[in-house]
Amino acid sequence: MSRTYFKDELRLGTRGSLLALAQANWVKSRIKEHSPGVKVTVVHIKTRGDKIDFSLSQVGGKGLFVKEIEEALLRGEVDLAVHSAKDLPGLIPEGLMLMAFPEREDPRDVLISGDGKSWRDLPRGGRVGTSSLRRRAQLLHLRPDLEIIPLRGNLDTRLKKLSALKLDAIVVASAGLRRMGWEDRGSEYLDPEVMLPAIGQGALAIEGRRGDEQVRQMVAFLNHPQTQACVTVERAFLNRLEGGCQVPMAAFARIDSDRLALTGLVATVDGRKLIKGKVEGSLEKSADLGEKLAEELLEKGAGDILREIYKTR
Repeated sequence: MSRTYFKDELRLGTRGSLLALAQANWVKSRIKEHSPGVKVTVVHIKTRGDKIDFSLSQVGGKGLFVKEIEEALLRGEVDLAVHSAKDLPGLIPEGLMLMAFPEREDPRDVLISGDGKSWRDLPRGGRVGTSSLRRRAQLLHLRPDLEIIPLRGNLDTRLKKLSALKLDAIVVASAGLRRMGWEDRGSEYLDPEVMLPAIGQGALAIEGRRGDEQVRQMVAFLNHPQTQACVTVERAFLNRLEGGCQVPMAAFARIDSDRLALTGLVATVDGRKLIKGKVEGSLEKSADLGEKLAEELLEKGAGDILREIYKTR
């Protein structure tokens, strides 16, 4: 008679930043609540993105915060990886799969200014810190007079640099502030109509080994189907455009009743040209919406922007 074996220990791989650890420990606590008999250990893994001290767009960006963690997964050193979904490249390595997407946190960007001003009220020529080309392009599209200052480091480091570099403001992801309990630091939460979020922003992605059915079943309760649908269609948009941190690109999906709406954009780095579009469809037939929107933007001129950007990189 065969006996079913239940895994009694899980090792969660994550980066060592305060935010990454907060996210991994949240997943750990949820698993412990759901399966009290399981031992859960958080394993810190240093990624290439944690070691460099210059803009991610200069070295490819996407994947720099996940590659070493994925390699540890493939070697069997950890059982799961906890990622910020926006850090994931479009393609998942062979042998791995995304097992769960917990319910999405606030996907918006937030502007933090020393005196609580909004983006409209920043002084002419104001200095705004961000190393995201997506944020840079959209800020310059709104306010061409602003000076964008490269801003590297973990969330806590960037908050310190607001005063250390004498910046008028910085822009970060709202989800990070909220997960750290620092939401009161935000001066203005930017509506997606003003600043379209990064693909997957606000969502966590739990990655494991393909075929590891025990582990998949143990984290299945964490999956939020609506979040999974939205992030999946956003990532389809990313894949069709073969985008990364070198390209000012954004996409954000929402579900209203049984309809899914996806908004996306591609812009030049200086924000002078910004191509934006939106598609909608029933939730049951939403799988191809990402590719559909990408094709529409390519027809509107996004292809020319992408070719020019990659030609100069």
